[in-house]
Amino acid sequence: MLQATQLSKKYNGHTALDGLTLSVAPGEIFCLLGQNGAGKTTTINLFLGFVEPTSGEATINGLNVAAHPLETKKFVAYLPETVMLYPHLTGIENLQFFSELAGFRYVPHALEAFLTKAGLQPEAHRQRVGTYSKGMRQKVGIAIALAKEAKALLLDEPTSGLDPKAANEFSDLLTDLSRQGVAVLMATHDLFRAKEVGTRVGIMREGRLVQTLRPDEMNARELEEIYLKTV
Repeated sequence: MLQATQLSKKYNGHTALDGLTLSVAPGEIFCLLGQNGAGKTTTINLFLGFVEPTSGEATINGLNVAAHPLETKKFVAYLPETVMLYPHLTGIENLQFFSELAGFRYVPHALEAFLTKAGLQPEAHRQRVGTYSKGMRQKVGIAIALAKEAKALLLDEPTSGLDPKAANEFSDLLTDLSRQGVAVLMATHDLFRAKEVGTRVGIMREGRLVQTLRPDEMNARELEEIYLKTV
């Protein structure tokens, strides 16, 4: 579903991403680990078409993102570190707006079902988003992904700032989405979450993917040791 082939990006002579090759299949959760500046966010931005590659290509569902920026966006949903919603609108109104923007129209009952499936309590559906916690906004973001029938989910530090309960709930939501065949690419600093939910973990350093691991083949301490030695 997601494929990077020798993907590179330079800014004013600085190499932010250097020859990245990776793939994320339907139902897989690929976690990118690395220090700030390692190239994680640049990778996400290239798949989203926010920036154009210097060389190589990013494809979504077989389509080159740079050549088909609008069509490829139909397949993906994006959750940044802080989900941008309209604070004066309710959760259900935000969901309705963004799903219609993606070309989907739902009756209120269906919108509520998406929010409930994403873990948002029913009493919060009609509250203004300006009163929501970060975890609640993330759940609206997941509901938007469900409503637009996203085949891939791109996440940039989604658990940053979440309390342990909200982070656990978010991990459960990702696992449920992967079981439904959604491909997930997540940039994160959170080794624990990567170990908990990741199908594969990639460690990045100075714009390069230097290590790819299967977290189910090691314990948390072993993953941490490998990470620290690598970065």
